[in-house]
Amino acid sequence: MFSRALIATGVLLVVLGVAWPWLSRLGLGHLPGDIVIRRRGFTFYFPLTTSILVSLVLSLIFWLFRH
Repeated sequence: MFSRALIATGVLLVVLGVAWPWLSRLGLGHLPGDIVIRRRGFTFYFPLTTSILVSLVLSLIFWLFRH
């Protein structure tokens, strides 16, 4: 059971990696609430809203697979 979850996670990561150029056009990573701090010679980026959105979508997908 655990091996299937690892394989599914790996496949999902590969699919997301391949689809990233198209997903970035949708604005993922640049949503309101994502934290960006720019200073001279330094940029800190934390995609808070994007992380929450991705977490909700993945939770919904995993919930649908369980039921």
